[in-house]
Amino acid sequence: MAIRLSEGAIASIVQGGTPSQPLLQVISIRKITNGPPRYRVLMSDGVHTLSSFLLATQLNYMGDEGLISINCICQINRFICNTMKDGRRAVVIVDLKVIRRADQVHGKIGNPVPINEGQSQQSATVANPPTIQSVQTESAPDAASIHSIPGKFESKLPSKAGGVRGPSNSTGGSQIKVVPIACLNPYQSKWTIRARVTNKTHIRTWSNSRGEGRLFSIELLDESGEIRATVFTEQVDKFFPLIEVNKVYFVSKGVLKTANKQYTSVKNDYEMTFNSETSVIPCNDGNDLPTVQFEFVPISQLESKSKDTILDVIGICKSYEAVTTITVRSNSREVSKRNVYLMDMSGKVVSTTLWGDDAEKFDGSGQPVMAIKGARLSDFGGRSLSVLSSSTILMNPDIPEAFKLRAWCVDAEGQVMEGTSISDMKGNSFLGNTNWKVLLEVKNETLGHGNKPDYYTTVGTIVYLKKENCMYQACPTAECNKKVVDQQNGLYRCEKCDREFPNFKYRMILSLNLADFGENQWITCFQETSERILGQKTDYLGELKDSNEQAFEEIFQKANFQSYTCRVRVKLETYNDESRIKATMMDVKPVDHKEYSKRLIMNIRKHAATQAY
Repeated sequence: MAIRLSEGAIASIVQGGTPSQPLLQVISIRKITNGPPRYRVLMSDGVHTLSSFLLATQLNYMGDEGLISINCICQINRFICNTMKDGRRAVVIVDLKVIRRADQVHGKIGNPVPINEGQSQQSATVANPPTIQSVQTESAPDAASIHSIPGKFESKLPSKAGGVRGPSNSTGGSQIKVVPIACLNPYQSKWTIRARVTNKTHIRTWSNSRGEGRLFSIELLDESGEIRATVFTEQVDKFFPLIEVNKVYFVSKGVLKTANKQYTSVKNDYEMTFNSETSVIPCNDGNDLPTVQFEFVPISQLESKSKDTILDVIGICKSYEAVTTITVRSNSREVSKRNVYLMDMSGKVVSTTLWGDDAEKFDGSGQPVMAIKGARLSDFGGRSLSVLSSSTILMNPDIPEAFKLRAWCVDAEGQVMEGTSISDMKGNSFLGNTNWKVLLEVKNETLGHGNKPDYYTTVGTIVYLKKENCMYQACPTAECNKKVVDQQNGLYRCEKCDREFPNFKYRMILSLNLADFGENQWITCFQETSERILGQKTDYLGELKDSNEQAFEEIFQKANFQSYTCRVRVKLETYNDESRIKATMMDVKPVDHKEYSKRLIMNIRKHAATQAY
């Protein structure tokens, strides 16, 4: 099978042309080590060679893994040209595909010579179609390519810029040369990028031995890549009101330095700092620029990733907890916290912690799809994720992965899949291995008879509540719930604390009978689940029991014959040489009849298909 190189393509690139998907041969490749690693490639079109091809950093793996080697033939799908001070063209390859490996090509094709970039190449222009150089090779499988979005690199500055500071040549209708983000490096002094702001953090304070101040960070994205920029104390008030997420800006004269990958997931070897010379000018024509770019890691693969890895994840919010407040030890500051539980098509569930405003404003109703860019992986309680101040959260994003996940959850097996947790689900036991059962199955399958307890989820109705002895007087200290002894002198003694107290607190242990259409089971409920079922706090119930027996009775009557979705723990326990199954209510929620009906319909379809088969 013949393969053809695109003769004249290199001359066209040198003259400013953009040949479509040229086929070029690798003559040599070497790794640049002064600074962040990059690969420089000498390419040939069969007539000329050009040594100023650079692989974008996201393609470094192709050089590291030997996917690109001498004599292989590549199709250049996307590239970005940047003119250097001496007039030469630097070509950054952002998307390529290896169509013939080196072992399938019989050496160098043609007799190419280095092109003289200063000399007009009359033999090859965009208007004249190139001649063809052929070689007979074996067929070969395609190598993976990286997707990117083509865009414009020459842009007009507005005549009346709304930014803080504009370049000296930003007169109306003037043309400026826009440098792709992928071409930025600390050795450049003059550059302007046109980029979309994909993330903007809140203003934070910092304090160390050198002083204190404020800062915020943004993430900038264009067709070639992305970069993180940080704005410090003196510039915060100037830039924070100006910069908006999803808007496009011309940015110039920032300070570039090597990126600290510990604090960001942005795929760039450099990061930017704004200073007094930095210019930020709104660009009204930015529809061609991409929005947030994700590299999603399936939840099932999180267990194989290293602790503190920064990564992107997408999942259905299967459940979420209420907002709580914790105190940060380092500065005694209170911060809001909320755990949400995400599941993807692997059926794995991971606990994800939101903080601050993200936690307070979160709305998990309707099981939204959440796409998170830049979450930190933790090994606390198995595997869990934490959303950072630099993370980006999109709810029900307009991306193919979200549409596919939503369709799987609503219309396919995701509706009835038993999610398996990779996190410690103490706070939300519904999302462990849910193990949906009816009570007759629980009885027939003898759950709880093993060495470890079993858990199941069921929908049942409370048919009886034992109100007798459902509460006891406990130690009033926050850390102790031990029953106290009334000393009959106005004091109550806690044997565990070895102290006497003038008061006590009420604690509840409620026994109830749960039933469904085929069986019933006695279950023990402790404080939190009991309060949810009765709809009252234990302290209030204790006061009511002592002062108004009739009102106390009515609360229990009202709780009868209410249906719930219950998460139950069962374990065989032995007491006084007698073994019996003890069932404990771990969590209880009102029945979501819409979701429960969908589950029943899916189960009916599954059983009908089995019977038909």
